[in-house]
Amino acid sequence: MRPGPYGYWPATAIVAGECLIGGALDLLKAPPFYPVMIELGYPGYLATIMGPAKLIAGLVLLLPRLPRLKEWAYAGVLINMIGAAASHAAMHQPVTTLLAPAMFATLALLSWSWRPPPRRL
Repeated sequence: MRPGPYGYWPATAIVAGECLIGGALDLLKAPPFYPVMIELGYPGYLATIMGPAKLIAGLVLLLPRLPRLKEWAYAGVLINMIGAAASHAAMHQPVTTLLAPAMFATLALLSWSWRPPPRRL
């Protein structure tokens, strides 16, 4: 059972917004994501790689059609969020640091599963 556009669009807007804002902040090497990435032990240049990828994913999720690119965008978002949660867990950080990545991963899965037929492969 799918909730239709009333569930799909809010979930998609939140995920795409996180991608677009997060990608821009990565490119600017600005808080809150960049300092956390460095604290987790990742090299600073990773932000230069992740920033454009997140921006592209956010745009693809919002654009009409492009079903195959949407599949890749959703996969990238999930890999990013699962990787963020795993990185926090590996560094023995508080469980609360897992909440945001888990929430965005869940919203990405909901957005993916609630897609209308024209946005599916």
